[in-house]
Amino acid sequence: MDDEVITEQRPVAFPKVFGYLRYAAGGPARHAALVDCLAEYCRQHELTLCGVFTDRQAAMAVRSPAFVGLLDALELPGTYSAVVPALSHLGPKRLVPDRMRQIAEKGTRLIVIRSTGMSALPTRSGHAKPHHHPGGA
Repeated sequence: MDDEVITEQRPVAFPKVFGYLRYAAGGPARHAALVDCLAEYCRQHELTLCGVFTDRQAAMAVRSPAFVGLLDALELPGTYSAVVPALSHLGPKRLVPDRMRQIAEKGTRLIVIRSTGMSALPTRSGHAKPHHHPGGA
């Protein structure tokens, strides 16, 4: 008989995710609360939060420094998704579709903790990929 360790005794690597936050009024305390929200969500859903990128400028560009950092991180091997507290963290409404497309083009998912009812996000192939739709956070 094989001396192979049973699966339940092997270390399990939880899927890697990276958080993204948009500058929020409220300063450091609000930012810390948002990071805690992402971390708690990931803990509850057995995801490994590997980092959080934050755009601190009120004015937003499609390819802001923190968003570019997120996109780069999404290319790391084994990365499962980006996670945001709400779609509004992707920026003003005019930027959200383009940013969602850029995330999907990396072959990763977008987890929106507090979703407003969107049911699918486009993937690189153009087909809809269901996104995580928890009941709130």
